[in-house]
Amino acid sequence: MRIAVAGGGPGGLFFATLLRRADPSIEVTVFERNRADDTFGFGVVFSDRTLAGIHEADPVLRQALTEHGKHWDEIEVRLKGERIRCGGNGMAAVVRKTLLALMQARARDVGADLRFSTEVTLADLDDYDLVVAADGTGSRIREQLEADLGVEVETATAKFIWFGTDYLFDGLTFVHERSPDGVFAVHGYPISDEVSTFIVETDEASWRRAGLDEFDVTQPPGASDMVTKDYLEKLFADQIDGKRLLTNNSRWGNFRTRRTRRWHTLSPRPVAFLGDAVHTAHFSVGSGTKMAMEDAVELARAVAASPADLGAALADYEQAAQPSVRKIQNSARPSLAWWEHFGRYHDEFEPWQFAYHFLSRSISDARLARRAPEFVEASHRGWVDAHGAEPLETPFEHGSWSSPGRLVRLSDTAVADDLPFADEPQDGPWVARLGAPENEEGLSAVFERLRGWAALGDRAPVLVAVAGGTALTRTLVCEQARMHDRLPALLVDVDGEEGLRDRAVTTVLSGRADLVGVPA
Repeated sequence: MRIAVAGGGPGGLFFATLLRRADPSIEVTVFERNRADDTFGFGVVFSDRTLAGIHEADPVLRQALTEHGKHWDEIEVRLKGERIRCGGNGMAAVVRKTLLALMQARARDVGADLRFSTEVTLADLDDYDLVVAADGTGSRIREQLEADLGVEVETATAKFIWFGTDYLFDGLTFVHERSPDGVFAVHGYPISDEVSTFIVETDEASWRRAGLDEFDVTQPPGASDMVTKDYLEKLFADQIDGKRLLTNNSRWGNFRTRRTRRWHTLSPRPVAFLGDAVHTAHFSVGSGTKMAMEDAVELARAVAASPADLGAALADYEQAAQPSVRKIQNSARPSLAWWEHFGRYHDEFEPWQFAYHFLSRSISDARLARRAPEFVEASHRGWVDAHGAEPLETPFEHGSWSSPGRLVRLSDTAVADDLPFADEPQDGPWVARLGAPENEEGLSAVFERLRGWAALGDRAPVLVAVAGGTALTRTLVCEQARMHDRLPALLVDVDGEEGLRDRAVTTVLSGRADLVGVPA
């Protein structure tokens, strides 16, 4: 059996290694369009909690991280002169070029044929029994196929750019600075004893005001945006002790989340896809390298188990690999949405609440407390210092209506039996009911209704009760109400009694809503 792998990144190399180890009779050839020592980007980062399967499959990544990587346990958030740390987040990173060199050597050791500076098309690979497309988000193999793979692509509104720096962060660090043009944020983490990765995000309006939109991103890979480099070096000079930013094809882009229903096709010929060629998840929650290597584990296992029946093998691969990817992508969307709105949070919150809001974007208060008890205790102290009581025991008052706590019961007609729901403005206190949309495309119409209610002045609703939609759209509507239109927001929780208080504490303590309502 002969297998061609298009793409010599970590996913393709790991697949070649694992399959040759499992069945040395299978011929595996890896084709990579770049040279062996070419790489774009700086480092790759992994969470300790997610590496068991990869380490069990082959020791090459463990070797890279142990002998050449950097490890840390705490995340640091820097905002408005404060530095807040959250433990229980074991992670490790390594220089991408170092990892690739080790993986290339490992693949050669087990007999894979590696061919660099060789770009291939499907037509070039007619002599192979299976083609594995591991050629990244811009997959040429995927584009050459006419098969309907069920591809969906969502483009984020936030802008991002990837640099390195010779400033050494202690661990994963998030830095937020406001310039005269807007708010810019850094994801920084060490990848060696000399270099850290330095990713910057901002919103499009800030990016344009700063004059960072003039670089021609359509030019061939290689050139970096030096205007942006100079701007960001000055903006973050105090945060990186005047150190340099390092470039490597550094240019602005918008993150694109790719979801693909089918990861293989048998017609006109067997082709399997892995990694960024079929799925991406925002870098704030998932390592694309880790996900590609996990795909490689499952694909190699499935092919080695059924080399004579590729249809069954590739179906088995999809069934095994897709659930974990979908889980990561589902958790990535709220995280990506956070980065699309972080300028609002920067201006709205005190540093302790900003950090809690950020770190609870895909995890509840109780789960976060198990991981980082000191951080959660400090967050609760921050609330108590400001309000005099724990979140759900804190009284709420707006206009002539008050509640002794932040978790309230709802009837069909009223909040806490004394504040009536209404669809139109009332002379007395009233609650506006608002349905969140099923997707983010429907938010603009909902936000228009909020603006209308806010303009009512003294006749504006005491609360806006937000129900329906998805967890993400409900949160975004509540935040728009309370942070933009200054209308107190009540988030309607319909997920049952189990875990209710935990969800409510997370919602109120983070500032996502003022109250949580539970239907009677």
